[in-house]
Amino acid sequence: MAKTIVVKQIGSPIRRPEKQRQTLIGLGLNKMHKTRELEDTPSVRGMVNKIPHLVQIIEEKG
Repeated sequence: MAKTIVVKQIGSPIRRPEKQRQTLIGLGLNKMHKTRELEDTPSVRGMVNKIPHLVQIIEEKG
């Protein structure tokens, strides 16, 4: 079974650089307090690490 992580948006993209907004959209997040279950890959981890002030890892599965 593939490892997954649950990511929650905790910050607003208002008044943030366009790259940070696009990273949120790439993760499938666009509204406050929305959660997504994503595969735990280096690319997803890198996206989360680029915007730690906007997202939070809730749990890791697998």
